[in-house]
Amino acid sequence: VQLQASGGGLVQAGGSLRLSCAASGGTFSTFRMGWFRQAPGKDREFVGVMSTSGRSTYYTSSVKGRFTISRDNAKNTVYLEMNSLKPEDTAVYYCAAARGSELTYAYWGKGTLVTVSS
Repeated sequence: VQLQASGGGLVQAGGSLRLSCAASGGTFSTFRMGWFRQAPGKDREFVGVMSTSGRSTYYTSSVKGRFTISRDNAKNTVYLEMNSLKPEDTAVYYCAAARGSELTYAYWGKGTLVTVSS
């Protein structure tokens, strides 16, 4: 499975961005899709995840209410809608895929940089 994230860029605090992650080479609907991020000088952290069906999502507390994950299984794409962005959201954002029953994310895309200016 290959994943390609896109949509990053420079945005002012309070602004919005939508990241996309296109998948190929696998049965997209059988994967849980997660988003992670890594800020400069920090470890990679979990942002959120969406179930295979799209009916369930889970977010880390720092983004809850501001970020929304969605997926279009017909387009093999998962999205991360980011609103009310803060400078501390600045990071490289990665999408990842985990097979429905597995705990680990086996597939990772190259990240896309999001920079939030104050």
